[in-house]
Amino acid sequence: RPTRVTVAAALVALQGLALAAFGLVMLGLLLAGDKPDSVTQAVTGAVTMLVVALLPLGTARGLWRLSRWSRGPAIFLQLLALPVGWQMAGSEGAWFPAGLALAAVAVAVLVCLFHPSAHAVLRVEPGADRDV
Repeated sequence: RPTRVTVAAALVALQGLALAAFGLVMLGLLLAGDKPDSVTQAVTGAVTMLVVALLPLGTARGLWRLSRWSRGPAIFLQLLALPVGWQMAGSEGAWFPAGLALAAVAVAVLVCLFHPSAHAVLRVEPGADRDV
């Protein structure tokens, strides 16, 4: 297994775990007595975060197993994470370093997945990235 694909799988899994943790914290705050404006919206938001976490976790599992299909969703997730990280980094407080971290992880995953060793092991056809 190429190191770059292993690193990409680990970083994508980390993103999925962070989303799941965020959803669990949202539920935990609700159960601890935090009174949101709408309990329905709070529960829906938390459950949505938990469900959304399944996408990067499944993609990370695919990368770990060297499944060809997993490269596309992993790249798509990182392209979504870049503007989110940029927006977060433009904020104040704890969101600033979190945004920088998210953007750095997204760039690292993209670099790993566009490396020729990742192409070879994930059976990407030569020149496939240039056809777009």
